[in-house]
Amino acid sequence: MPRFLRPLVRAVTYTRWLHLLIGAAVPLMVAFIHPGVSEPSPADWVLIAVQPVPLVAAFAVLPSIRRAEGLQARLMLFPGQHARVPGADEDPGVSVAPSASWRDRGRTAVWLVLRLEAGAVAAFCTVQLLGTMLALLGSVTEPNEDPGVLLPVPAPSWTNALLAPLPLLLLLALAVVAGRLMATAARRLLGPSPTERLAALEERTEQLLERNRIARELHDSIGHALTVAVVQAGAARAAADPAFTDRALGAIEETGRAALEDLERVLRVLREDGQPASRRPTLADAGQLLDSARASGAKVDTEVTGPLEQLPGPVSREAYRMLQEALTNVLRHSGPVPVQVRLTVGEKALELDVRNGLPTGGEVTGRGGSGLRGIRERATLLGGRATTGPREGEWQVHVELPLG
Repeated sequence: MPRFLRPLVRAVTYTRWLHLLIGAAVPLMVAFIHPGVSEPSPADWVLIAVQPVPLVAAFAVLPSIRRAEGLQARLMLFPGQHARVPGADEDPGVSVAPSASWRDRGRTAVWLVLRLEAGAVAAFCTVQLLGTMLALLGSVTEPNEDPGVLLPVPAPSWTNALLAPLPLLLLLALAVVAGRLMATAARRLLGPSPTERLAALEERTEQLLERNRIARELHDSIGHALTVAVVQAGAARAAADPAFTDRALGAIEETGRAALEDLERVLRVLREDGQPASRRPTLADAGQLLDSARASGAKVDTEVTGPLEQLPGPVSREAYRMLQEALTNVLRHSGPVPVQVRLTVGEKALELDVRNGLPTGGEVTGRGGSGLRGIRERATLLGGRATTGPREGEWQVHVELPLG
């Protein structure tokens, strides 16, 4: 089908025209009261168009009017999924929130007046063009100079029937053009205000940050579980000791179960199904994390100073993930080596210090991979700082997080 004919087979073309005709209802009702619709003069037509303006502008003061107009515009001016139009699923850019300021009310008033006047013109053109088509078909007997007909009708002739489709085509072209113009006006006059745009941008930013945080948590949790499983399986095979193998399998099972719980919680959040997510682990749950590292063969020496249970929630949760990533990094790159973990809760800051022996062989750059970079990023987001790298013959992860 030629491109210029495609709008004629789309439902949105006719719903837009219907939206315009609905706007003519108010001036039509006013016209019935005064000055009437029987043989109106040009001055009467102007009066019919002007009289309803104060009325519809006054309605724009009501906050809910903007929401009602936004909903109508979304439904009738923009194609939905049923229209099979490319880009139909995109946001039309029309707000459905009530008016929150006088600027919103002013834009709504302009929209209502525009809809009223455009609807009156659309209704007039529809009646006149359809009347002209019927006249060309010979279905009316009025004289050709009848002022009620928009286009002059030639003298009766069999050729008039050939001209009958022209008013209809003109009406369809007018419907396409006027519908597109009204859709553009709706985006400008009913579109989100700067405040709404800022709120939407902040909400979108929060969503992206939340998904970024979820990705980090999933990386930390699954990476730790896989590292523990690989280390335990390798140690069990090398030891060839049934008792050690049982302990290794138990540690793999426990770590894998915890990782599955994290994965399930993350999937629930991503699906946004409204179900409450299970509690995220904090430093109060670090015992299980340290036991998992010990079960993998690492000799973990822990020193805790201060009440971990009194830490602020965000600090405690993020510190848990940092400790998890630090231990995972030890097991992944150094194997079952002695590890020193120091947790110090001060009046103003939490200090986390993890040290272990450097791996034998290979160049140590101090930059680390995505896990260590994630530790630094987490610390920065909380207003703290983190340093990672070799120091005095050991690998050190040192984190300071403010508590206030």
